[in-house]
Amino acid sequence: MTPETMTPEISPTAPIEWRTARFTELAADDLYDALQARLAVFVVEQQCAYQDADGADRRAHHVLGWRWTPSGRVLAAYCRLVEPGVKYAEPSIGRVLTSAAGRRQGLGKELMRQALALHDALYPGQGNRISAQRYLERFYGGFGYRTVSAPYDEDGLPHVEMLRAGR
Repeated sequence: MTPETMTPEISPTAPIEWRTARFTELAADDLYDALQARLAVFVVEQQCAYQDADGADRRAHHVLGWRWTPSGRVLAAYCRLVEPGVKYAEPSIGRVLTSAAGRRQGLGKELMRQALALHDALYPGQGNRISAQRYLERFYGGFGYRTVSAPYDEDGLPHVEMLRAGR
């Protein structure tokens, strides 16, 4: 089974339903869908064997973007906003993904807008530090991030640390 066949076709015209929740507020089905999407994208699609359940989920807000299809609700986009002091001194957005069926529809940009609005509401004036896959430097740069490290290997993929100054 490929990631493309794991989720139904997502219409780019179907409205997106955004939800944010702390770990303890996530319904079991929502958590399952988020973990399934993370495994489909990062482990299967990108072929990275790594410990996805890293303990940071319990100290994060989760941003979930749902679309309705004829067969029901489908998670189309997801990320987490980790509290300061867990991954970095600053809060950190991570596990950013759009499902294979939801790509090329602007969901990644909307997901980041949602996550950064949440960040700014929860942590006004604080910066946000991320570990970004190197090929996404330009994408994150469009949200005010700047590269602050030399490239490094993380789970077999080139990454860079990026920082968005507090606002």
